Amino acid sequence: MQIRDFFDQEPIEAETIAIWIQAGWLAPDRNGDNRLSEIDIARARLIHDLKNNIGVNDEAVPLILDLIDQLHGLRRAMRNLVKRKDL
Repeated sequence: MQIRDFFDQEPIEAETIAIWIQAGWLAPDRNGDNRLSEIDIARARLIHDLKNNIGVNDEAVPLILDLIDQLHGLRRAMRNLVKRKDL
């Protein structure tokens, strides 16, 4: 999804997304077409909810994102182990 299209669907300002990209919380395609992956879209929605609905501060956001990334990595590793065991 183009970043500009994302703004039409979400109540997040372009400047805010730019700050999150600069902080490394989001990583749009670096090939110049300014696209957000489905993962980045989900992360942007999560960050928005964390900050605006739950009251998480800027210092805690990267910690939460890192923990979620670790959880997904562990789930992927477990899935791969189960697949190997089934072979």
